[in-house]
Amino acid sequence: MSDDMMVTDELEAVAKPEQLDLVGGPFAVIESDPGVFTTFVRKLGISGLEVVELYDIEPWAVEHLNPHGLIFCFLWANDNHHATDFEDPAAEHVWFANQLSHDSCASFAILNVLLNCPGCDIGGELQEFRGETELMSSVMKGLAISNSPFIRDAHNSLARPSDIRGALNALATTSLKTSSKPPPAKRRKATAAGSRARKAKTALNTDDLNEAYHFIGYVPAHGKVWELDGLKSGPLEVGELPDDDPSSNQSWMDVVRPALRMKMEKYGANADGQGDIRFSLLALVDDQYQKASDQFELLKREKASIERRLNEAFPEGWKQKVDPLLANSDGICATTVQSEEPGPTYSSSFGHDKMQKQRAVLDLPQEALLPAWQECMHNIMQAKISVEDEISKAATENSDMIKRTHDFDPFIREYISHLHREGLLNPLLGRDDSGRSIPTPPTKGKMH
Repeated sequence: MSDDMMVTDELEAVAKPEQLDLVGGPFAVIESDPGVFTTFVRKLGISGLEVVELYDIEPWAVEHLNPHGLIFCFLWANDNHHATDFEDPAAEHVWFANQLSHDSCASFAILNVLLNCPGCDIGGELQEFRGETELMSSVMKGLAISNSPFIRDAHNSLARPSDIRGALNALATTSLKTSSKPPPAKRRKATAAGSRARKAKTALNTDDLNEAYHFIGYVPAHGKVWELDGLKSGPLEVGELPDDDPSSNQSWMDVVRPALRMKMEKYGANADGQGDIRFSLLALVDDQYQKASDQFELLKREKASIERRLNEAFPEGWKQKVDPLLANSDGICATTVQSEEPGPTYSSSFGHDKMQKQRAVLDLPQEALLPAWQECMHNIMQAKISVEDEISKAATENSDMIKRTHDFDPFIREYISHLHREGLLNPLLGRDDSGRSIPTPPTKGKMH
């Protein structure tokens, strides 16, 4: 191919407009699981964040996680709030989208939280999306999410193939029913029986909705803590953050904790008060593997700094002066995905933390070097366990996702077809060669 032809092809590729998704599609049901939501966040192009489940809201269970936002999942029941209930001029700077798509409440709640976290790197795609929709109304923002192929594909990539087919079938069924309705003029002439049928159907649909699970978000933004419910008209102020330290994790959790307790009391028991738990609480936190890996890498570098000073202080050798089990522990600084050599780091403050550690090692007196080395080795073993736990968790989540999203239908259909061709299907179903049911012989009664 000549250079002129290559240049022409490149110009045509640049001039060709990007294909637009004018048809769209439904959001399929996805499993309510922290691992699924973490994968969704990463498919949106966000690194350094994950979703974990909280089992308590007390400080001892939350503070070490430093959550950027919370997501409360509960069994939804219709209420009597109107569109004007949540009009708040102070909320105009909060990014909020109404949920306009079925089976997408978790994704809407996650996006409502993510797009209000200024300290989080949300990636280029979502930054562009937030900039394009910032001045839109909450309804138009919800419509933008529903019609975004990037977000919809990330959501549906986590669904079971059967659930995707079910969502497409439900969309087709709804479209057919809508197209079969009479025009408005004829609809007014409908019989009373038809009217009663519609009322009964509406009541049935309401009952179905009463058994649906819903997700709402909580996030600190613009000096306040907000409740972000996609089924409401706008953000609901939970409380104001203290002026002295509005960005503190502890301060915003102290504000949101009473609201969470009220939600838990409301949805923590069934109608009979039997204590049936109907809610779960998720937190958007920093990536726990990255935190554990950074701590592990920091300790590896501290160990190297201490050993350099030990080699200078004890040129004749120092390993015989420490615990022999620690001195002979080969491979202690390696994990299943990391070697003993210094590995990659993630935190922007890692360089500063490393310099602080190295300075502290240089300031140690000679008699403190051996105890410091042994303490560092113990810390490395603990950090290694944390890293391995995160690796194991990630492997389990990845395996679960592969099994969840794999389409087993072709295999099952082919397997049944082979059974039929080999003449083995009818006997397994209790039928004869012509497909008729084989009568079960009567069992003999017991002798008394």
